[in-house]
Amino acid sequence: MLIGARDVEVFEGARARLEAIAYRLLGSANDAEDVVQDTFLRWQAADRELIETPEAWLTKALTNICLNRLTSARARRETYVGQWLPEPVFAGDRMLGPSDTVEQRESVSIAMLTLMERLSAKERVVYVLREAFGYSHGEIAEVLDLTESNCQQIYRRAKQHLAADRRRVEVDAAAARKIVEEFLAAALSGRTDALVRMLTDDAVHIGDGGGVVFSLPSPIAGALRVARFLRGLVEPSEAKWAMIGGQPVLFASVANGMPALVLVVGDRVATVVSLDVTTDGIAAFHTQANPAKLDRATRQWATIEHGEPLADNW
Repeated sequence: MLIGARDVEVFEGARARLEAIAYRLLGSANDAEDVVQDTFLRWQAADRELIETPEAWLTKALTNICLNRLTSARARRETYVGQWLPEPVFAGDRMLGPSDTVEQRESVSIAMLTLMERLSAKERVVYVLREAFGYSHGEIAEVLDLTESNCQQIYRRAKQHLAADRRRVEVDAAAARKIVEEFLAAALSGRTDALVRMLTDDAVHIGDGGGVVFSLPSPIAGALRVARFLRGLVEPSEAKWAMIGGQPVLFASVANGMPALVLVVGDRVATVVSLDVTTDGIAAFHTQANPAKLDRATRQWATIEHGEPLADNW
């Protein structure tokens, strides 16, 4: 079906919101872009004269595509090499979506996106639409073809699965740089106790190399074990540089609302280490080194202000 300029304009007006929903549902910016494009193709093929509320129609179409993706993604992750982590995006990326409330900002953190992997596909949809985008249970019920009471039950169940006992610390660029500087100084000091003091007792490190870059096959847990690992991880060595394609320059940044240590080789983002900072200390380190999950971060890095490097001769 031919599509006019007005219909294209309607879709483009909804694109940013659709991308933000898809990113939270899939944990992948690349997949989110693909899903939004598939949604456009459905919009193009639809009898748009019969569509009374384009926003609701587009949300439902996008959600159905995401549900199919989530089902197939679970099967793919059973054969994924090593640990799976979401794709990080830097501050200012429209994939992050609305950030007016604590709940909206929390829902897009790497820690929360990772935690949402334990939800069923429908639980994730209900939680994201309700918590991050403020949809009513009635609206979500229409999207999923469920009853309103069923949606409420699914939402309560998702909240229970994601219940956290810590509050995350919200940061701006200046605060993030200070936290990353302190972490790097402690890790490079050669004194494990200096790093342990920055961590929660049950701190964890998770790394994703996608089978391309070496990463440990399972998480490391406990402040002392994590501190020892991180001290070795940030210690300069030609072997580490070879794994990521060259000697990196180290920067501090903000990724998914949390402080991040960014390793840049040439004009390419080679690794993003996201720090999950809580009121009790750093609770988790999520290290994304899978090149396939850093394409968007590399493109964005070239367009944003990232300040002076923390170390350019690491």
